[in-house]
Amino acid sequence: MKIALAQQNYHIGNFAANTQKIIAAIHKAEREGADLVVFSELSVCGYPPRDFLEFEDFIHQCYAAIDQIKAHTQSIGVIVGAPQRNPVPEGKDLFNAAWLLYEGEVKAVAHKTCLPTYDVFDEYRYFEPGYTWDIVPFKGRRIALTICEDIWALSENPLYRICPMNELMKQRPDLMVNISASPFDYDHDEDRKEIIRANVLEYGLPMVYCNCVGSQTEIVFDGGSVVYDANGEMVKELKYFEEDFAIVDIDGSYITASGATPAIRKFDKEMRVSKISDPDKIIDYLVAENNIAQIYCALVLGIRDYFSKMGFSKAILGSSGGIDSAVTLALACDALGAENVRAILMPSQYSTTHSVTDAEQLSRNLGNPYDIIAIKPVYDAFIQSLAPIFGDLPFSVAEENIQSRSRGNLVMAIANKFGYILLNTSNKSELATGYGTLYGDMAGGLSVLGDVYKMQVFALAKYINRNKEIIPVNIITKPPSAELRPGQKDSDSLPEYDLLDKVLYQYIERRQGPTEIIAMGIDEALVKRVLKLVNTNEYKRNQFCPIIRVSSKAFGVGRRMPIVGKYLS
Repeated sequence: MKIALAQQNYHIGNFAANTQKIIAAIHKAEREGADLVVFSELSVCGYPPRDFLEFEDFIHQCYAAIDQIKAHTQSIGVIVGAPQRNPVPEGKDLFNAAWLLYEGEVKAVAHKTCLPTYDVFDEYRYFEPGYTWDIVPFKGRRIALTICEDIWALSENPLYRICPMNELMKQRPDLMVNISASPFDYDHDEDRKEIIRANVLEYGLPMVYCNCVGSQTEIVFDGGSVVYDANGEMVKELKYFEEDFAIVDIDGSYITASGATPAIRKFDKEMRVSKISDPDKIIDYLVAENNIAQIYCALVLGIRDYFSKMGFSKAILGSSGGIDSAVTLALACDALGAENVRAILMPSQYSTTHSVTDAEQLSRNLGNPYDIIAIKPVYDAFIQSLAPIFGDLPFSVAEENIQSRSRGNLVMAIANKFGYILLNTSNKSELATGYGTLYGDMAGGLSVLGDVYKMQVFALAKYINRNKEIIPVNIITKPPSAELRPGQKDSDSLPEYDLLDKVLYQYIERRQGPTEIIAMGIDEALVKRVLKLVNTNEYKRNQFCPIIRVSSKAFGVGRRMPIVGKYLS
């Protein structure tokens, strides 16, 4: 049997575009002789639809799209993802469902059993877990049809009481198909393949796994759909960060994998991070070339999709001559085209000459338009207006922040006048420690680097320059500074970034508390200082713009901390 995988980029709630894309892939698969074409989880409506699922009209449009799609299934089977209404009064109103359409009819529907509620996921808020498990017969094959997280319940995953594949195996399937919406983080693709291979070896069945691709605000989906044979060998892998299409021929034999050693017998809930718990290896891991290359692709896709799906076309940002704004500008130019990204250089009386010249050279290298607006007149006007209240009080963070907010006002004024969207340039290390000015350099419509540690920003800059110098070397090598007072350096307020990022990674990604981190041999005073900064600045991050997620734990919807919590403050 020939099975097509259609790895596509959907737009949440854009039923016309999603349906058109699905139907086009059906006809392509039909022309190329496929018997069955597989799409990803909730492909009809896009993933994650969140509270759109609470609107009856939204569900009605999902059903209308299913009706439209099934009209194109006279001679080919189609598996798509869409919500299904729960026909019984008990439980929630909807299932997260995989629909088999064939001969113009709905032949079968499988319900997702394992509904994730961790990190960016909140599926149990909307869906009833599946409680029946039936093999889907199709053209002489017996398909075990599951959805995304269902295959992560393998063996001893402590999150779930039921393993759907164990239930389905009682009916002797000969093929596994899993439709998924599995988000990117910079080593999740390897975890994903390990889990798929583990299922294949556990059950002795081949698996067709179709993931979606594209970015939905902060969540990036990287594709990488795969097919494994029953011996645990990958026979097909689709592209990452791009739409793709492929056909595989699943022969009629029932191949067992008896005697094989499963890739994972016991589910390791810290699978992503257990191999890098050693603090001395964390920085090397964070800046590893493969991770940085994937992060670059994810950020470009995140910017591009955010703009295209929101109907925006042009971006603006403040270009300071520092490494964060330089990397953000380079990423934006790649995503949107240099002609669509405007840089505003806003030197103050504390800015060094090379900050301006470096920023100018960067824009010349990239070919993007830029303007220079000195902020001293604006700053002086603020100081003059505040003089009766400030009196003779000494220069402090108040005056520093006036500079940052002056820049924020200027760049937002230009954005409003010409229809730009402001890209924020703050990195994860700064956001974690509160090293930023609310309504100043923390302003923006989208955060590009908010899930990228400072040491990774340096690595991204070197990656951008891998073929030729785009970011001037001086931007990469000079000490980081906000330039809000004479001779200021980031290290005046923060630990050195290689030390800071070690602590932040343990606390944020690995959820290690102070006792555990200190036990790793990291200085106690440093740990307590850093963790206090993180927790006392939660109120700032709560007011921040969406952040493109590239790690296993980003600030935003996947990390929910109390603003007024006392822990570590």
